[in-house]
Amino acid sequence: MASVASPSLLLRAPPHRLCVQRPGIYRDEDGRSWVTVALCISPSQRAQASVVGSRFPREHSIRVHLWQIPVHPQGTLFFNQLPFSQLPLTWQLCPRKQYQGSDSRTWRIVDHDQIGATEQLTLMRQLYHGE
Repeated sequence: MASVASPSLLLRAPPHRLCVQRPGIYRDEDGRSWVTVALCISPSQRAQASVVGSRFPREHSIRVHLWQIPVHPQGTLFFNQLPFSQLPLTWQLCPRKQYQGSDSRTWRIVDHDQIGATEQLTLMRQLYHGE
């Protein structure tokens, strides 16, 4: 007899739409909250300084890590120092594992998985000279 996985263990498809609820917190089409837990801009100034004179171009990108977790509407964010201005107000899922931001920039889905009960989504956008 074949075993059947528990529905709670099946990974859902990535959200079709994420809209900002307040800085660092997005809500998807099902009303679930997605919290920005990390925002990485690379290379850092220190990493950039270490490659001065290097003939190999460095990849410049911004990576955002979102976790789908319940959030109290007036709860205090413990990570309010993140540069949320780098993030769009809305993300819309597009073909080819990408999101289109409300700022018309494209974000690639780097990872979408579930660890325990926490669904996680990692998006990345290339930065271009002058951004």
